[in-house]
Amino acid sequence: MRGGSAASAGWSPAASVLGCKRRRARRSARGVTPSGKKRRQGRPVCHFDKHCWGVTLSRLARTIIVGDVHGCVGELGRLLETLAPVAGDRVFFVGDLVARGPDSAGVLALYRQVQGRSVLGNHEWRLLEARRARLAGEKRQRLSTPDHALLRQLGEEDWALLAGLPLLLALPEHDLCIVHAGIAPQLALASQDAWTLTHVRSIDPEGRASDRHDLEPWATRYRQGPHIVFGHNSRLGLQLLPLATGLDTGCVYGGQLSALVLSADERVPSDAELRRQLVRAVPAARCYYAGRAL
Repeated sequence: MRGGSAASAGWSPAASVLGCKRRRARRSARGVTPSGKKRRQGRPVCHFDKHCWGVTLSRLARTIIVGDVHGCVGELGRLLETLAPVAGDRVFFVGDLVARGPDSAGVLALYRQVQGRSVLGNHEWRLLEARRARLAGEKRQRLSTPDHALLRQLGEEDWALLAGLPLLLALPEHDLCIVHAGIAPQLALASQDAWTLTHVRSIDPEGRASDRHDLEPWATRYRQGPHIVFGHNSRLGLQLLPLATGLDTGCVYGGQLSALVLSADERVPSDAELRRQLVRAVPAARCYYAGRAL
């Protein structure tokens, strides 16, 4: 699938839910549950929720957490097409929705279409700061050519969306938190600073948070607290640490776009191989950016 607008991604929640309703209606008429078993009387399979697209599948609702998209709208469309989210499913992102890839505006449109929620990434941070400096007439930090073009391409609605992204999303039903880059392992979540949450990759010899690639990854020192799901470090690819899952598999650099998929109230398995079975991925159509990873 080629990158382009959200419509070109070939997936829509309305169409997905409509197809789901039709299939379930045919099964229901035969007295069969979604799993293929005969329905037991008095145990409803689903209920209707007027605030959702159609049928809310309470027992089957999933939490989908997507890695760094970086403007790769075609790959995001294919990943969602593979996962086929229905009403009741929730779609989260680890940040870096935009920049470096072919269609950041298209990613934001698709993000809205699936009613996504995301944390702030370091690339959103850089773009927001560059735009603030431009509007204030100040000298702005240097941006790559594709990122500089985004200052003109994104609309006011897009900028408002990016400015409203939180630094952290807590999902207590899964005993996990989503951040973009990571945390300082020795500090409580409430004590983390914004730079660490959006930029950290490693811990230096003095125990300080660092964005360097050649030091000990922060997640190897994290041993107590909620599970952390994060992105930001494509050089290490999929990371499956006991209390941390890294989902940046380098889609914009020609790798994959990955997602962790949890069923309702499911905790993230500490076993790496069991967790690997919960990760879904689609390959990048090509390498969109060959520069240095920030």
